[in-house]
Amino acid sequence: MPFRSICTAAYLGIALAVTNAAFAGPAGPPAGSWVGSWAASQQIPEPQNALAGDALHDATLRQVVHLSLGGKTLRVHLSNAFGATALHLTSVHIATPLNSSTSSIDPATDRALLFHGMSEIAIPPGAEYISDPIEYMAAPLANLAITLHYDAIPGQQTGHPGSRANSYIAKGDLVSSAELPSAKKIEHWYILSGVDVLGAVNAFSVVTLGDSITDGHGAGTDKNERWPDVLAQRLQSNSGTRDIGVLNQGIGGNHMLTDALGPNVLARFDRDVLAQPGVRVAILLEGINDIGALSIAGPAAAEVHEALVQRLLGSYDQVIARAHAQGIEVIGATITPFAGSDYYHPAAENEADRQKINAWIRTPGHFDAVIDFDRIMADPQHPDHLLPAYDSGDHLHPSPAGYKAIAGAIPLDLLTELSSRSSHAR
Repeated sequence: MPFRSICTAAYLGIALAVTNAAFAGPAGPPAGSWVGSWAASQQIPEPQNALAGDALHDATLRQVVHLSLGGKTLRVHLSNAFGATALHLTSVHIATPLNSSTSSIDPATDRALLFHGMSEIAIPPGAEYISDPIEYMAAPLANLAITLHYDAIPGQQTGHPGSRANSYIAKGDLVSSAELPSAKKIEHWYILSGVDVLGAVNAFSVVTLGDSITDGHGAGTDKNERWPDVLAQRLQSNSGTRDIGVLNQGIGGNHMLTDALGPNVLARFDRDVLAQPGVRVAILLEGINDIGALSIAGPAAAEVHEALVQRLLGSYDQVIARAHAQGIEVIGATITPFAGSDYYHPAAENEADRQKINAWIRTPGHFDAVIDFDRIMADPQHPDHLLPAYDSGDHLHPSPAGYKAIAGAIPLDLLTELSSRSSHAR
């Protein structure tokens, strides 16, 4: 396959007006194809991120998500991927949130979702459920409030702890309430795994698959400044790329090879990439936690380091092969510097592992294209460190400026070029 390697200047900023979702009246027969507009990878929430006790008994949970692609018809994905029992919800509604700092919605936009024509749903353990399509005008880059009512405590919670967005929970069935009285504010999402829109025939989505750097650690709450968010803004600002959605499938603390926070990449690949509607391109940025964790408890022998490198390269090959089998092109992103990290305290051996892996990623014949995040983010004077302007302060995660630089390094024409190759392969 043709190969393209890119290292571009940082994206300097975009001024873009965001219009929230609003109800649209009846429309003609839908045309086009389903495309993912928003997504969150699911895991078992850690104890400190799970809702405690009877919090979900007869409770209303209102959660706000930020769409990438707009459309006139949408559907919502709910996940019980890690549930031990069926998850019963008595009702699920969508509406336009009035602002991100309160639970308030515009009541005129409140609509009930249906599941096979019914308002309540029981999602089997280990399963995902997609709502019936609903005519609802969702603008590009809009916020959408999704409100659920639980009647009973689930057997095991499923969710996405790293929401970087506020959610609200209150007792009782209040799904249509303009505001949730005495609501508790929580910075996590639960059971929401996706929102699709009915897009144009040529619309498609890009999955960004990774760890906390993709999940947005260091980004502000409700600010939508993770690098996939900024990429979505760039796509919408360009008339030739407005039919491209961006799906953030990052999990903080995630590994390529082992289960840590969330399932390992190969275990979650089918659900988080292959099952996403309209996906044609994936961007893989993962491996830093595997490298850092190798010697977190103490030094490792040289042969152990080499074995890790080879296992990581093998796992990248697996991602590429499985994506290509479904007509999806894969962009490899080089692993960013993390010397000085307060968490991993990487030694020279860890840095050597990172350099070997990045050299392999850059080599033609593996990924369909490469974006060199390492060179974009590195301090030229100390290439094993993040550039200070892009460092959140922990020497591991980028700052909002760093996330903007990462998103700005992705040529938009590369995504359309790869999509064309992908669609021709199908």
